Amino acid sequence: MKKHLVSGFVFAVLVLSFAPAVAAQPQGRGGQGGRGAPAAPPNLGQPPSDTPGKVEIVAVTGCLREMGADNWMLVAATDPLVSVANAPQRSEIPTTPPAGKNQFKLIGVGEFALPTHKDKTVVVKALYIKATPVSRLNITSLVDAVSTCAADAQK
Repeated sequence: MKKHLVSGFVFAVLVLSFAPAVAAQPQGRGGQGGRGAPAAPPNLGQPPSDTPGKVEIVAVTGCLREMGADNWMLVAATDPLVSVANAPQRSEIPTTPPAGKNQFKLIGVGEFALPTHKDKTVVVKALYIKATPVSRLNITSLVDAVSTCAADAQK
C-alpha cells in the first residue's frame, strides 16, 4: 500500500513539473487548439525569398506536360507565390489558362496520377527549389483548373 502511495506521489510531481512547459506550447494547428487552418506564413502571396538554402511552399498555375517518359513539366506557368501546402481554395483556381512565362520540373509526382491531368491547366502547391537551368517543384497538392492549356504553352 505504501509503495503505491509513493508511486502515485512521484507520478503527480512529474505531471505537475511538466504542466507549465506543455501549457506554454502552441496549441495544435495555428495555435487554435487543433481547430482551424495552420498559421499562414508572414509573406503569404509574395514571391519566395532569395535566402540561400530556404525552401518555401508556393502556388503555381500552369500547363501540365509530359516531356519525355516520366518527365513532368509545368509550362506557361505563373510566377511562384508563397502559399500553404493545403489544396487551393476555390478563389485560387483560375477559370482561364494564364499566360505565364515560366517552366518548372515537377518532382515527388508518384502520388498524383499525373497522366489524368496531362495537357490541362493545373494549380500546384509545392516546395519551391530554385535552380538553374530549371527550377523544381516538389508537389504537395495538385488540382485541375481548366481543361485546356494556354495557346502558347510549350508542347
